[in-house]
Amino acid sequence: MSATSKPTQPLLPAGFPHFHYENDCLYAEGVNLTELAQQVGTPSYVYSKAAIHSAWKAYQDAIGSRRVLVCYGMKANSNLAILNTFRALGSGFDIVSGGELARVLKVGADPKKIVFSGVGKQTWEIELAIKAGVKCFNVESTSELKRISQVASGMHATASISLRVNPDVDAQTHPYISTGLKENKFGIAIEEALKTYQLAATLPGLNIVGVDCHIGSQITEVAPYLDALDKLLALIDTLKENGITLQHLDLGGGLGIRYEDETPLAPTLLLNAIFKIVDQRGYQNLELIFEPGRSLVGNAGVLLTTVQYLKHTESRNFAIVDAGMNDLIRPALYQAWHGVLPLNVGKSSQVIYHYDLVGPVCESADWLAKQRLLGLHEDQVLALDSAGAYGFVMACNYNTRGKPAEVLIDGAAWHVVRARETFEDMIRGETII
Repeated sequence: MSATSKPTQPLLPAGFPHFHYENDCLYAEGVNLTELAQQVGTPSYVYSKAAIHSAWKAYQDAIGSRRVLVCYGMKANSNLAILNTFRALGSGFDIVSGGELARVLKVGADPKKIVFSGVGKQTWEIELAIKAGVKCFNVESTSELKRISQVASGMHATASISLRVNPDVDAQTHPYISTGLKENKFGIAIEEALKTYQLAATLPGLNIVGVDCHIGSQITEVAPYLDALDKLLALIDTLKENGITLQHLDLGGGLGIRYEDETPLAPTLLLNAIFKIVDQRGYQNLELIFEPGRSLVGNAGVLLTTVQYLKHTESRNFAIVDAGMNDLIRPALYQAWHGVLPLNVGKSSQVIYHYDLVGPVCESADWLAKQRLLGLHEDQVLALDSAGAYGFVMACNYNTRGKPAEVLIDGAAWHVVRARETFEDMIRGETII
């Protein structure tokens, strides 16, 4: 399909207010991204600090004076500059590895605001977290419970724990990011929770402090959360009847963002509904913990990429760009949608086609967008929007491709917060024998 009309200025996604067009050029806050791309090159991830602040404020406004700890789910984006931004805002952190713990400690995070999740904690990771004094471990199996007890006892220490309960709630999201169903690997079946808490009460070196659940990611409805909350409060009632009193209730994260045409769930709508039920059940003094990730950083970032070649065939038109599935794997892995925005609308081609944006990786799965109506020319720079979450953190070196640079925008200033990976970076640690 083609047309001769000049491309119109694209509409930016709702919830993307810190990116805008000015004189046909895309800006992040006060920075012209065309000029930025010329200086740092592509592919590059670009993040808006103001967008992060705005997303954080939405949670704080929703929380008000309630006793709530927000622990940023750092697996979404773990760049040190991003972590330091959240630390400065007063955020806690939800971590899933010893490496993530080392990262947040590197930026000076308060260990008492760190919760350690994940199904496969190794002994060295447990030791590191106990030494650091994290708030608690979210325990996902009886085997892990016993391991933490053994490690803590061997260190003559006490580890605070909560059990991650699997409530068997369908979050109505992609199967790969659904975590609250019986067939998922995460958590302890809610039917087994009382017995597991009773076991924990008998083990040395443990201090029971809470209950945790996480039902999935990219959730846009209140109902799944309330279904899980109802089951967790019933469990808390049962535990109380059996002499086990909890200090906090952790409802995880998972709020979605707008990628294409979703209607995101505002923190205020979710938290107001949760607060109402918690109060009705008499647990208003229970500390609440939330672990948002995507909703704090997803719409704060874009991936810049340059068109290398245009390839027109009988069945498809391809725009071959310099970013690939090794840079942004979400489309290949989840069939995910990211909007495609020209950095300079005025220089777009007036001949418009439906293009598949594909990368240079030697895989047919290496695509970033399919059948997008665009006016393109070679050497044109594009931005894939809503790329702040699960972008760089999932990047790899497949085909010996260096990982992209990362840039943080702060008003009219910008900072390279991760240098582009070089060949020497990639082979560091390898040996020829």
